[in-house]
Amino acid sequence: MLRNILTIGGWTFASRILGFARDMLIAATLGAGPMADAFFIALRLPNLFRRLFGEGAFNAAFVPAFTGTLTLEGPKRARELAARMSTLMTLWLSLLVGLGMLFMPQVMRVLTPGLVDDPSRFGLVVELSRITFPYLVFICLTALVSGVLNAVDRFALAAGAPLLFNLFAIGALFALTPFVASPAHALAWGVTVSGVAQLILVVVACHKVGMGFPILSFPRLTAETRAVLKRMVPGVLGASVTQLSLAIDIFIASLLPVGAISFLTYADRVAQLPLGVVGAAVGTALLPVLSRQLRGGKPLSAHRSMNRAVELSLALTLPAAAGLIALAEPIVRVLFQRGALGAEEAVLVGEALRAYALGLPAFVLIKAFAPGFFARGDTATPVKIGIAVVAVNLSLSLTLTQFFGHVGIALATSLAAWVNAGLLSGILARRGHFVADRRLRRNLWRLLLAAALMAAVVGGLMLATFPLPGTGTGPVRLAILAALVAVGAGVYFGATQALGALQLREVLRRGRKA
Repeated sequence: MLRNILTIGGWTFASRILGFARDMLIAATLGAGPMADAFFIALRLPNLFRRLFGEGAFNAAFVPAFTGTLTLEGPKRARELAARMSTLMTLWLSLLVGLGMLFMPQVMRVLTPGLVDDPSRFGLVVELSRITFPYLVFICLTALVSGVLNAVDRFALAAGAPLLFNLFAIGALFALTPFVASPAHALAWGVTVSGVAQLILVVVACHKVGMGFPILSFPRLTAETRAVLKRMVPGVLGASVTQLSLAIDIFIASLLPVGAISFLTYADRVAQLPLGVVGAAVGTALLPVLSRQLRGGKPLSAHRSMNRAVELSLALTLPAAAGLIALAEPIVRVLFQRGALGAEEAVLVGEALRAYALGLPAFVLIKAFAPGFFARGDTATPVKIGIAVVAVNLSLSLTLTQFFGHVGIALATSLAAWVNAGLLSGILARRGHFVADRRLRRNLWRLLLAAALMAAVVGGLMLATFPLPGTGTGPVRLAILAALVAVGAGVYFGATQALGALQLREVLRRGRKA
């Protein structure tokens, strides 16, 4: 599991770094104005449905079923299951995309009511959304094929496929802008083409490991496919609840002044780095491991895997959250303050980043706890939890926005994530599926203390250095931020060593062994 987490995390880290380069170009070109808001809305729409029908709900139902079929009945039956599911997914998503493109104005009137009274902004959102919406078909099929690769312990290319999204977006911004209406149109076309490229990459990888299957075949509803679809229903409902929460955020943000959507998007991009590197890696690697251990009658091994996944999640995300809170403003200034995005906008993005960072450990813990349900075939319980969390998020967003503007939306999201993580862990514990072992209980307070010490040190150094003359230039800002990050890493890992919370020698030994 450690090897797989390192593989997924490494590729995801590379993708997120390239994503920062993409977002820096977007910030310099589009800033935080109407065009940037329109593009980010157009990008969120297919991603909303992708998380609904692709990565989350589908993987939760498909990966355990595929792993079980592969283990008990062999590769041939497993490939047949994958082929049938890909055909059904293609037909359903193609119908959804066709209807979505046809009724896009009506969809956007519901999603972004604050833009309806501005015909130019509303028209741009509809136009860009029609360009990006076909991306949904390709990226959901990519998620399906990636699930096959993950089930046979081939994580690298599946985790590296998102690199193509960033590469095509950057390439489109440079190559297509002179030939289309605006840079936002170029980015939208880059998004859709990247979906095709990602699908081709994972399909080729699947064939190379001997697990290739036809994406399109004669649709048949066998007992296996019906079982997957039956398990998907509560998963889709649960994902619907989560995506409804995101849609509510867009709805509320559209009612705020111009730029609010962009501020939240830029801040979320930064917060997504540790969430993607750690959270996605842990969740993706843990699900097939737990599925195999539980199907193999090894509940004690599954218990240990859950504890080590939670411990690793906290060891990496607690310092990340503390660092983002302490260094939010210099991080945003280094990444985005150039071109069309000025100092005032950078401060507003930094405020939202701090709010998102407060919930970062909770977001990652959700990724670690959810496989405890999915590996046991329980996709219904997270749905019930999700419904409660959406109600919490909505009420908090409506309340906090009145006092904190766009920051209230980010803060509500973080608080709702802590509620979600608490409910997931509580139910797992009540069922006896997760109990914090002695090692986890011993290390938790040590990790918290080390992260707090690191935040205090780098926060104090930041307050002492950034007001100095000359820190307004880009290279100087970058050099100071790099030094602060290095000092913070040194303080955190030094403190964990002194406290006995995280033995780097043991981690390196296990990494070499993996």
